[in-house]
Amino acid sequence: MKKVLVTGAAGFIGFYLSKKLADLGYVVIGIDNINDYYDVNLKYERLRLLGINIDDIKDNKPVVSTRLKNFKFYKTDITDQKKLGDLFNLYKFDYVCNLAAQAGVRYSLTNPHSYINSNILGVTNILECCKKFSVKHLVYASSSSVYGLNKKVPFSTLHPTNHPVSLYAASKKANELLAHSYSHLYKLPTTGLRFFTVYGPLGRPDMAYFLFTKAIIDGKPIKVFNNGKMSRDFTYIDDIVEGIKLVLDSPPMGDENWDPVNLDPSNSTAPYRVYNIGNSAPVNLMEFIDSIETSIGLKAEKIFLPMQKGDVEETWADVDKLKEEFGYIPSVSVKDGVQMFVDWYKEYYKID
Repeated sequence: MKKVLVTGAAGFIGFYLSKKLADLGYVVIGIDNINDYYDVNLKYERLRLLGINIDDIKDNKPVVSTRLKNFKFYKTDITDQKKLGDLFNLYKFDYVCNLAAQAGVRYSLTNPHSYINSNILGVTNILECCKKFSVKHLVYASSSSVYGLNKKVPFSTLHPTNHPVSLYAASKKANELLAHSYSHLYKLPTTGLRFFTVYGPLGRPDMAYFLFTKAIIDGKPIKVFNNGKMSRDFTYIDDIVEGIKLVLDSPPMGDENWDPVNLDPSNSTAPYRVYNIGNSAPVNLMEFIDSIETSIGLKAEKIFLPMQKGDVEETWADVDKLKEEFGYIPSVSVKDGVQMFVDWYKEYYKID
């Protein structure tokens, strides 16, 4: 049975991935520092659904799932090099999925050091452990935010990503660069996945769709930035997790025909690659709000505001490479995805 470390297991994507892999028969060790960037009760709810008794959680101590026979959880921070190394030494992981990160574009404007600690130092610790313990494949979360000032759409992994517009984006670009250096120097197979606006039940409360839903139900106005002239490639959580699973069992080998003159930045002679993973069907922000209104059955009061620092007008994933190599086909429409989120929200917060 293949052993997988999932970092950020109490997070949105980490929760769904941990459950899927454990259900498929992998031995899954999930870790998370359970920080208070957003409501920790939601993180504990995810862990509860994974069969973790919240009262049993202690720093760096294993908690065995009562629901998933192949899942254990540790409250551990990837910035703790020694504790992380101890876990790698204990379990000798075959694969690592690094989803732990300090998320959020706007938060990075006021709390830059948390991004350096988690997204740079923490990722370096992960890479060092993967190197030391000969991990067969490291899959890590990158972000559509790396495209920054790029205006050419759809965003392709062939496009340059040298002009980030937030520290969060810069830290994700740094992850890709760090990964390539380890792939090149130590032949560590790494795959970076640039996620595009992931949403769904049990999602992050700092995301726009969550904030919109809460405000509309509470009868409060919503803030619509750039006067609504924005679009996003909203991607339902199940489609994201399916994409991660598709690449996990297929570590890159390196492309011996890679051209160092006419560079393809998404791969290399090293065992390294980067993919976009999104719905590849961008939706105008006002249309997205309309979908939420329809699902709730209420109209939103809207406050139109200018663009915020660190934001971009449009995201759109070119996922052809992932389709060609792995048969990736996102299947959940925004209409259906929003309805599933709203249904969960009403149930979770006990709203009639």
